[in-house]
Amino acid sequence: MKKLNRKTFIKGIALATVGLPIAIRSCSSQNFAQTNQGPNIITNKKFEWKMVTTWPPGFPVLGESCTILADLVEKMSAGRLKIKVFGGGELVPALEAFEAVQSGAADMGSGAAYYWAGKAPATQFFASVPFGMNAQQINAWVMTGGGQELWDELYGQFNLVPLLAGNSGVQMGGWFNREINTIEDFKGLKMRMPGLGGKVLERAGGAPVLLAGGEIYTGLERGIIDATEWIGPYHDYKMGFHEIAKYYYSPGWHETGTILEMFINKDRFEALPNDLQAIVRTAAAYINSWMLSEFETKNSIYLKKLIEEENVDIRKFPEVVLQPLREYTTEILDDLSNKDAFSKKVYASYDKFRKQIGDWSDLTEKEYYNNILS
Repeated sequence: MKKLNRKTFIKGIALATVGLPIAIRSCSSQNFAQTNQGPNIITNKKFEWKMVTTWPPGFPVLGESCTILADLVEKMSAGRLKIKVFGGGELVPALEAFEAVQSGAADMGSGAAYYWAGKAPATQFFASVPFGMNAQQINAWVMTGGGQELWDELYGQFNLVPLLAGNSGVQMGGWFNREINTIEDFKGLKMRMPGLGGKVLERAGGAPVLLAGGEIYTGLERGIIDATEWIGPYHDYKMGFHEIAKYYYSPGWHETGTILEMFINKDRFEALPNDLQAIVRTAAAYINSWMLSEFETKNSIYLKKLIEEENVDIRKFPEVVLQPLREYTTEILDDLSNKDAFSKKVYASYDKFRKQIGDWSDLTEKEYYNNILS
């Protein structure tokens, strides 16, 4: 039996290297499973779509990604599909993008799934889980570990098609005007923090506040919030948080690899010919890779600026703070699973994959960071 499996495997390698079209067809049928919903005939019919986003107009990286995607789609389709991008507040309020696409007022949207927790709690697993997987691990779960199928099922309830379209990587822990030395220092703290991280903050005695990106600086300046997390050094520098907050903390325990998404009205998507559907999916896949690369590059540059030019006081959360937060995270996830059947289903898949890939990462990534990079 072992010899047979080995021969079959070697034969498969030969087909993959010599018969490239076969490999392409196999990949396409697996990763673009939903593409076959549209007409098979390529026509000259043109489509014009509207994309609404949760990001301020032209916002670096996040807003840029939408414009890049729209340009790619137009070029790859030879102008047959044009997408006009609207920043948050230009067509609909930033945090109403989900409803706008669901209703058909817009064709597609860009955001982060934890913004829609009020619609379905399980959406949060497709943004970020505190103390969860990093960017490459969560990409693996969604793309080849069963996550996309669950995401499709969840968003299908809202007549939407979800696509991976970026990742922030591990974020920073946030900006504070008080030192965080013990878990008690979170008590009474009003902090901008969405998603499951906000629930953990609340369990620690803090008060999570959901603000769109364009409202954070004003909220911190006016005392509406006492602290904020956002993304990382590049955006935090551009937002000017170092001007109004004393301490910059690491790591971003609440967002260890946050998915950014494109979501499309399902009826509009399925009305596209198959080749245009594939073009949209391919453009989103490019954006998924581009965004993480751009974050890594820009954050490394702007971390240096914050330290050398702005003299920012960068702190690390002590273990006496992180350990209770880990425990609260487990409690929150268990509570969520007990209250919501679909969340339980998604969490089971997520947690199984996290443990599985963790064994591999301990032997590779962890050893690299601890013993090679250092």
